[in-house]
Amino acid sequence: MNIQYIENEEFKGINFIEKGLNIGEYEYCTFTNCSFYNFNLGGITFSECVFENCDLSMANLEHTSLKNVKFKNCKLLGLQFNKCTPFLLSFSFEDCVLNFSSFYKLKIKNTQFKNCKLEEVDFVEANLTSSIFKNCDFIKAKFNNTLLEKCDLRSSYNFSINPETNKITNAKFSVNTISGLLDTYKIIIE
Repeated sequence: MNIQYIENEEFKGINFIEKGLNIGEYEYCTFTNCSFYNFNLGGITFSECVFENCDLSMANLEHTSLKNVKFKNCKLLGLQFNKCTPFLLSFSFEDCVLNFSSFYKLKIKNTQFKNCKLEEVDFVEANLTSSIFKNCDFIKAKFNNTLLEKCDLRSSYNFSINPETNKITNAKFSVNTISGLLDTYKIIIE
């Protein structure tokens, strides 16, 4: 197998299901308006890369390395980020749809999510310490034994986080969304 090293390349408007993508390490590369829908990204390393307006829905991330990768305005439905290589795993998301994705048991401290849809996303047993969730929709997202200490959720909404089964010390919430911390008690807040 020929593993390649690709640096500072721009990929625009490519459907990788049709064209394919060489296994290798992509560093400081930009992917714009590309489709990786249902594509196998296994064994590929992305370092300091940017994905903008891309569709990576249902892509296979098993043994994929994501090192300081930025996703902007991307469709990331059903991705199993928990199958990525954990070494140096780091990413950020802006204006992305991550519905039905999984961060199960990941240690992703200081991760930034901005203007993201996180419907039914699995954050169970994840370490999200000091992460920022700015204007994110958490409808039906799953939190259990999740480390949310020092997280900023002040502008996010539709979350249901049980303070008894998650660690939320020094996390920031707004008074408008505080009911998301009380759902488990089945009380009426007016």
